[in-house]
Amino acid sequence: MKSNIIFFTLAIFTNLGIANAQTKIPDGYKKTSVQLFSGATLSGYAKDNIKKSASVVFMENETTKKITYDGSQINSIKMEDENFLCVGGDFFRIISSGKLTFVQKQSNAADKVSYNGTEPIFNSGTEGKIGDYFVFTNNKLKLINKKSIASFIETDLAGNTAAIEKAKTIDGDFLKLKEAINIYNNN
Repeated sequence: MKSNIIFFTLAIFTNLGIANAQTKIPDGYKKTSVQLFSGATLSGYAKDNIKKSASVVFMENETTKKITYDGSQINSIKMEDENFLCVGGDFFRIISSGKLTFVQKQSNAADKVSYNGTEPIFNSGTEGKIGDYFVFTNNKLKLINKKSIASFIETDLAGNTAAIEKAKTIDGDFLKLKEAINIYNNN
């Protein structure tokens, strides 16, 4: 009888410890929602390894099991107040979204190896380098730089005079392009 009481007391404290661990955000992790490439959406916590290895370490709310997802397995991820889009295995921080989605590259998945069974598959990643700005539309990325800005304004903002005028004033500060894209998206 005494051993049963000890067993049940230990079981209660163990369950309380597990429940408490699931309500606290683990050190180094952020509250996260992940939409996988398969379409499934998961809620839990993630450790940001985006710049380091184009991946996140994820723990679902109900478990303490850690799973590493790389950019080729994820469509999008929200980590606290930041939203990311994954394209070609790379992570892109979403600056503005709508008809045109303005993003900044956060990882470099080029030459990252994944496996299909035992067969290695090398990821070519996306063009550009970490920190470069892109517009994502029609499931395609368009690099925005000094060479491409005029074409972007002429082609992608065509028909929206206010957006075109705003884009012409960015003077090489591509982050300011957000305002022109917001004008375009709101019309």
